[in-house]
Amino acid sequence: MKLFFASHNLDKKKEIEYIVSSEKILVLYIDDFPKYPEVEETGLTLEENAILKAEKGFEFTGLDTFAEDTGLFVDYLSGAPGILTARYAGEKAAYSDNCRLLLENMKTAPKEKRKAYFKTVVAFKQKNGTELFTGICEGKISEKQAGNNGFGYDPIFIPNCYEVTFAQLDKEIKNKISHRAKAVDKFSDYLKRKFGA
Repeated sequence: MKLFFASHNLDKKKEIEYIVSSEKILVLYIDDFPKYPEVEETGLTLEENAILKAEKGFEFTGLDTFAEDTGLFVDYLSGAPGILTARYAGEKAAYSDNCRLLLENMKTAPKEKRKAYFKTVVAFKQKNGTELFTGICEGKISEKQAGNNGFGYDPIFIPNCYEVTFAQLDKEIKNKISHRAKAVDKFSDYLKRKFGA
């Protein structure tokens, strides 16, 4: 079974490669389609953006396509950065820029007000429709960056039941408990039930 993962983000690709391990599924990526265009994320929710990317992938490749959109939602910041997670510090912001800005905006937040959660929505587009799969990981924002693993906000997000950031955890642990892992696991279970993949 061939599927296309519609994402230009190489870090997400690495996590997907690690999580999706079925011998019956061949996942193709952007590098398999060098002329694949950037997709403008104009949706107002993670769900809308994931669907936009999955539909564009299906249209371009002709393959059943899955895509995802992920947001970090911080209570103290009224849900920000939310759908603007990847470009919180600007359109071309580096991961470190986003982390620094978030910590700056949180510097007056007391420990009990640092709750946050990651949410990933995977959209799977086929000829006969689109399915959605959601994963959530709750935790809190740390007071400083720590760790060298992972990407994005991993150095400042401490998942519940742990005392260290995602960036300090072994990838085996992160890829079992993360928002993306939970959403992709639901997607994998769906593929197994529906296609035996």
